[in-house]
Amino acid sequence: MPTTFGIEEEFALLDPLDLSTVDLGREAVAALRSQVTGAVAREFLPSQVEYATPICSTFAEAQEALMAFRRTLGCWAADAGVVAAGCGTPFRTRPDAPISSGARYARIAADVGGLTGEHQINGLHVHVGIPDRDSGIRASNALRPWLPVLLALSGNSPFWHGRDTGFDSWRAIHLRRWTTHSIPPRFRDADDYDRTMAALTGIGATSDPGTVNWDVRLSSTFPTLEVRVCDAQLDAMSSLALSVTVRALVDSGSTGDTAATDVSLDAALWHAARYGVGTTLVRPATGRLAPAGSVLRALYDHIAPFLHGRDEMRVVKALLDRQKNGANLQRAVSRTGAGALAALYRERLANTQTSSC
Repeated sequence: MPTTFGIEEEFALLDPLDLSTVDLGREAVAALRSQVTGAVAREFLPSQVEYATPICSTFAEAQEALMAFRRTLGCWAADAGVVAAGCGTPFRTRPDAPISSGARYARIAADVGGLTGEHQINGLHVHVGIPDRDSGIRASNALRPWLPVLLALSGNSPFWHGRDTGFDSWRAIHLRRWTTHSIPPRFRDADDYDRTMAALTGIGATSDPGTVNWDVRLSSTFPTLEVRVCDAQLDAMSSLALSVTVRALVDSGSTGDTAATDVSLDAALWHAARYGVGTTLVRPATGRLAPAGSVLRALYDHIAPFLHGRDEMRVVKALLDRQKNGANLQRAVSRTGAGALAALYRERLANTQTSSC
């Protein structure tokens, strides 16, 4: 049986005229949660909506869940007069952005101070089932050198305050400002992980396990390894391709580590956030820069034995072969104005040009 997995996607709600954030997340959640399978929830800011699929075993199950939610969200957004965008950062933000109600969000906002209003980020999180926590730690260790490659593939947040940042993933740069961020340490076993988590509690803004903001971590709620490095995606097929790539990496890594030079990993993540898949990437086996295409081929060779069926192989190969990401597409479209970018968000949300509400 294939390893089970679940996908969480976060979306920004935007004004269609200037693509600034709109605080209708609460209304969206109230309207949508009874219409789809899976879980629809609020996020840190009221301009966000989060969707989590049910537990999936197959590509087809995950595809059905993601597409159904995206279609429903797109129809709700059209009726509400807003744009629902699968992007890592919104094109434009409000300087006085409030936070969603709730004691936990209030505590986090108090802890992070002036970072609160700028935490306008949306991610794609993949939960992969693990037989036990020690095998999850082995997979986490093995995933570490591949995390920059996943970030480069998923880069989809080039804009901030209406300007091009020059980064493919500005979201990843925002995340570096939190108490814990980026690639976690290598752990000996689950007990070592637990000791580290306990030691972190109370330091900076780390109030509970959910505020440990590493790009991969053991879930504190489910028997899963949670991979959090990817930006939210414009379209469901990119989310699916990245998700089954993550599942294959977890499966391939649960039995052993991938050799890599630890000292290069943080720099590799910054490089991936800046340049995406357009130039070079750090090769996991060597810790050295190499042409992006050759690193992506190495990734495919590494995970191909762990992909399940033709659909997974097809979408992963298409993702790797195109050597472009959402940031590249957003930049190209934005040259003709905010209206064209709004149309891109609508179209890619759920292929709405071929579906009706």
